[in-house]
Amino acid sequence: MAACSRGLVARPFDLTTRGAAHWPCPAPRRRAIRCCCRAQQEPRRRLSKAAAAAPERTEEWRIDGNKPAAAARGRRRASLTAMPSLPFPSPRSRRQWKQQNFYPRCTPRGPAPQSRDTPPKRDTGIASEKEWGINLLDEAVKESGTNEDGSTWYRESGDDRGDNGYRCRWARMGGQSHDGTTEWKETWWEKSDWTGYKELGAEKSGKNGEGDSWWEKWKEVLYQDEWSNLARIERSAEKQAKSGAENAGWYEKWWEKYDAKGWTEKGAHKYGRLNEQSWWERWGEHYDGRGFVLKWTDKWAETDLGTKWGDKWEEKFFAGIGSRQGETWHVSPGGDRWSRTWGEEHFGNGKVHKYGKSTTGESWDLVVDEETYYEAEPHYGWADVVGDSTQLLSIQPVERPPGVYPTIDFSASSPAPPSDDPPGMPPSPLE
Repeated sequence: MAACSRGLVARPFDLTTRGAAHWPCPAPRRRAIRCCCRAQQEPRRRLSKAAAAAPERTEEWRIDGNKPAAAARGRRRASLTAMPSLPFPSPRSRRQWKQQNFYPRCTPRGPAPQSRDTPPKRDTGIASEKEWGINLLDEAVKESGTNEDGSTWYRESGDDRGDNGYRCRWARMGGQSHDGTTEWKETWWEKSDWTGYKELGAEKSGKNGEGDSWWEKWKEVLYQDEWSNLARIERSAEKQAKSGAENAGWYEKWWEKYDAKGWTEKGAHKYGRLNEQSWWERWGEHYDGRGFVLKWTDKWAETDLGTKWGDKWEEKFFAGIGSRQGETWHVSPGGDRWSRTWGEEHFGNGKVHKYGKSTTGESWDLVVDEETYYEAEPHYGWADVVGDSTQLLSIQPVERPPGVYPTIDFSASSPAPPSDDPPGMPPSPLE
């Protein structure tokens, strides 16, 4: 099957190497911080663009600067320089598309569906409902055809029913060039049942004539926790791309979880490779809705020659009292290891205990007058995700007959956060 000729223009991959890799070592001093909530501060980026000078042999390693999720960590503490970029750009960004552009592709007996064969982009997090533009039909469709250039396409949709009021409305479309070298597929769905469970999702994949391939999956879910009776919304995204011309590719898994009382959990696992270099990143955030905050990051990289380096940190706070600690390290091909560890204890009275040491003889242990700062609330929380999930909330379940009640399995726990590493993603050398 294949898309129409307009939708099968192969997008080139940009896998330009931007230099050798390096994560500089942080200075022992930390910036002062003060406690703040959402109203006091704008959202901050996750990956720091700043870099400190390294005491060891230095090399430079940069990436594209669009890191919306991680810059906040870099401003609060010394962290890694960003990791190598493997963008897969297309002439037309998905963020520039308009939702109405997608509708004609699922109109029965309409024109052939248009391919959205653009690869996903790195470090773009979880897309919104509007960016996916999911539009499902109320009737079953099964169509296929051949375009003037010999490419083929198909489109089908359906409405599946099951026990406990289960309903799944879905649509599939795709196509390929006449010789099969270029191909694209996309699936949309919405699910519901009598327990109040609702799910909206999409999945797409493609390849081009150069052998480049990609895959992306997006999903958001609404359900009621069986034990607390609180409503929860969970969002997730998985993305990967692989070059057909060289040993390069990347994988990302993102997730967010929210409940109606302010409990929030966010995280991501990332992996990438560009020829002789590989890198990994994991980070997580947890807000219990009552003032406790836990955040952590772990990044590391290595080359085929045996050089390894990384950085990790963790912070815990409650009511202005908490701690931070971390480590930056480097291992040479010959096995020589350098590391610097550091820590902070915040007492909530304007006093901060700072301590640390390195394998080169550095050490410090002092108490300073310093204001404490940390994010007591997520910059994007329950009210935000509800406002951005209108399509999910509008899913209509099958009408429940009078006297029939949903079956609830109290032995089943809520879905766990993604924790499995993608293929080729070994555990951190620090663990």
